[in-house]
Amino acid sequence: MSYLGNMFTGIVETTGVVKEVITNASNRSFWIESPISSQCKVDQSVNHSGVCLTIEEISQNRHYITAIDETLKKTNLDGWEAGTLVNLERCLRLNDRVDGHLVQGHADATGICLERKEKKGSYEFVFGFPKKFASQVIEKGSICLNGISLTAFNVKRKTFSTAIIPYTFDHTNINQVREGDHINLEFDMIGKYLIRRLSLSEGLLRRKRNN
Repeated sequence: MSYLGNMFTGIVETTGVVKEVITNASNRSFWIESPISSQCKVDQSVNHSGVCLTIEEISQNRHYITAIDETLKKTNLDGWEAGTLVNLERCLRLNDRVDGHLVQGHADATGICLERKEKKGSYEFVFGFPKKFASQVIEKGSICLNGISLTAFNVKRKTFSTAIIPYTFDHTNINQVREGDHINLEFDMIGKYLIRRLSLSEGLLRRKRNN
């Protein structure tokens, strides 16, 4: 069955646990233990809490990945340590339903948890994010947090809220996020293309006016 490389849905399959961290120059490598490690293949792309990383080695129920300096600068992986819980999703298969939204596993930035509260069976979080990404977060739009496809609401210039159903809370690492914790953010891919296209069109119009 064919997989669509470097494309995910934000529907977490399972979680893994960091068992070992190895620092090599500016890189950090991790041994992850999970229920799907033995089913994966070397050179396969897997979404790790919102970050697409390549499996380099497999040993029984563990797999080995490396995050380079550029990845560490834009994600929370520099804070991973032994015992860290990691959300895992393998690439989208060509015949799969897209139950979440299209996700690349290319984290754009980190956000910070500002508030966490229980809402009679569900949970609600408020996250802050860099204001330069304000145009990419829309009311009732999709956003990926730690590899989880979620819906943003109460969107402000630098904050948004999201609600978590009990199943997602129990089966992902969102249950470990507390106020002050950093999470990986990936904004909607289609929205990013539209913003890029508009910025190029505006630049072209300005050049025409100046000529």
